[in-house]
Amino acid sequence: MQHDKKSIRERVFHAVLYELCAMGVIVPVAALFMGTGLGQMGLLALMMSCVAMLWNMQFNALFERVERRWGLARTVWVRSAHALLFEGGLVVMLVPLAAWWLAISLWQAFVLDLGFFAFFLPYTYVFNLVYDRLRQVVTRRRQTRRLCPASIADGRIAGEENE
Repeated sequence: MQHDKKSIRERVFHAVLYELCAMGVIVPVAALFMGTGLGQMGLLALMMSCVAMLWNMQFNALFERVERRWGLARTVWVRSAHALLFEGGLVVMLVPLAAWWLAISLWQAFVLDLGFFAFFLPYTYVFNLVYDRLRQVVTRRRQTRRLCPASIADGRIAGEENE
């Protein structure tokens, strides 16, 4: 399978969309679970989101480079490895941040992060699967427009005659 290179602009779009969708779900649930206000949890989520977005862009660029080099197809196993490695890297970065912000122990922050992991592992898999499929549709449409712009502008399909 060929993997198209993504521009920096698309990587930023992908990361921001990923984080916004996740925050809409996770902030209210985490605030309720931790007994904190939405504002405090929202700010923590924003800080964590910034770290995660930077990691997302760097990790995905590296992962896609490995995919191209090794000729990997995005099978269930490859997608699962992607999600596990991505989330594992986040644990190392985010547990100390959560412990500091919420004034809790590293163990409590780790348990909180396990809850995030339980959400984000399937979320990462599904989000990227949906994103890739939608990206293919958009890419095909753009290619079709480039190949036959006159037909599209006229509302005709290439090769059809007006009757």
